Amino acid sequence: MDRLVYSPDLIPIEHVWDMLGRRIAARQPPPTCLTELRMALLDEWCNIPQDQIDNLILSMPRRCKACIVSSGRHTSY
Repeated sequence: MDRLVYSPDLIPIEHVWDMLGRRIAARQPPPTCLTELRMALLDEWCNIPQDQIDNLILSMPRRCKACIVSSGRHTSY
């Protein structure tokens, strides 16, 4: 796992950041200043459903296997 940095699929927090970014992008109206963005980020962070986090954790063995099978190249994740 020494090349983990080259395999973002194997870094769970990257997927959480993606979830957070999508939730912020979907807000209407979008944040218009840093203070609003900070509050929106905190709000969305607290509201990410635990089952999404659990599913991400449970998917890690499949992600690792897919990465090994692909010799570290692109996977379906």
